[in-house]
Amino acid sequence: MQEINTITEQILKCAFKVHSELGPGLLESSYKECLFYELNKIGFYTEKEKPLPLIYEEVKLEIGYRVDLMVENKVIIEIKAVDALNDIHTAQVLTYLKLSGCKVGLLLNFHTKHLKEGIKRLIL
Repeated sequence: MQEINTITEQILKCAFKVHSELGPGLLESSYKECLFYELNKIGFYTEKEKPLPLIYEEVKLEIGYRVDLMVENKVIIEIKAVDALNDIHTAQVLTYLKLSGCKVGLLLNFHTKHLKEGIKRLIL
């Protein structure tokens, strides 16, 4: 778990940098691209829009789930730019964790004055 804590700490440093530079009010895709750039710059293996299949019994269904960012195959990042996070956003990340086998997810809402108000760390 220490490795995951170190990874999430670095992810959050990058997210704070992006938010400080851009501020609130942009599209989710802008924050995603900039955070992807920052994570790659510090050497993390990061996948963007990673397809996530649903496996039901013995059937693998390619139904269009896509994780915003997956870091080091260990941490899922779901990026939002909304007025407020709600339960459906949390449920989305928990579902992605379950489907991916990852244990930790970060739900980041960049549409806040201070990013610390828009961070939710979820553990499965």
